[in-house]
Amino acid sequence: MKIFLVYGGKSAEHDVSILSAFSILQAIYYNYYSVQLVYITKEGNWLKGPVYHEAPLNKESLHLTIANAQPILPSDLKEGNAVIFPVLHGPNGEDGTIQGLFEVLNMPYVGAGVLASACAMDKIIGKQLFQQVGIPQLPYVAVTKTGYKDHQEDILLECEGSLIYPMFVKPANMGSSVGINKAESREELVQAIDEAFRFDRRVIVEQGIEARELEVAVLGNDEIRTTLAGEIVKDVAFYTYESKYLDNKVELQIPADISAELQETLQYYAKKAYQTLDGSGLSRCDFFLTANNEVFLNEVNTMPGFTPFSMYPLLWKNMGLNYGDLLEELIQLAKLRFEKKQQIEVEQL
Repeated sequence: MKIFLVYGGKSAEHDVSILSAFSILQAIYYNYYSVQLVYITKEGNWLKGPVYHEAPLNKESLHLTIANAQPILPSDLKEGNAVIFPVLHGPNGEDGTIQGLFEVLNMPYVGAGVLASACAMDKIIGKQLFQQVGIPQLPYVAVTKTGYKDHQEDILLECEGSLIYPMFVKPANMGSSVGINKAESREELVQAIDEAFRFDRRVIVEQGIEARELEVAVLGNDEIRTTLAGEIVKDVAFYTYESKYLDNKVELQIPADISAELQETLQYYAKKAYQTLDGSGLSRCDFFLTANNEVFLNEVNTMPGFTPFSMYPLLWKNMGLNYGDLLEELIQLAKLRFEKKQQIEVEQL
């Protein structure tokens, strides 16, 4: 069977995607699969690279160009006996857009569907959904670029009236700490909002708190499994994109040093969030835990990083599921979801 490994993309998380793709190429079971590289450039061009029957020696071979790869159309991925593995992070990869393409092509693909991807990627919509089902959220203010341009002072007063400093300002549709800044004052809040608008026309201003950062990995379609929580052990208040993914400066503690009762609470909310989104394949649910054991769901990532030091595969490794077996489960889940969809469509005829 062929695996189309789709990576790169137009988002700011392009480089993380390449790291994730290279890690997958090192661990996939080549006795079952051949892997066709499909690279999306930062400009949005699609390039078909080599087919691998064994792991490449270095990640430089994943940097495809017009000179060493074949330009293709997205529709060229339509092929029998193949599964698409989109290891794309952020906009145009994790937000339901490319998932809609795969649905139109009627191809099986790894990960969440259109609805779950779109709702989880959008921090504002996600928070509204999770509030509806009783999953604890931090207080926040949603800001649009047009509204902010016309009513900046009113919006700043709303933030300061309903939240207290420090606040965290985030683009609504971005991940991996891209465009996120901490604001300790009105001046920093204005700067942070301006920076966030570089990445999206909608921004969320969220209450900052002193809290531990805990993450739970989720796996499955209708039958859902969760891991014990792991913790990002911080020696600074906030980790940048570079610290998380490029410099490997983040220390992970797996499992987190918390009570069994708290582990169960986190697993319960992770599963509930996944079901609320109609998740499939995989997700990583990120939580805040305060000193008095209050739990808040921060966000759900439907295509978490798969780099060698990413939390998601390490959480499953702690549960006894190694990297290669995890990839195999994701591929099988993609095939199973596709087969069930096909069965429903046949029954409707």
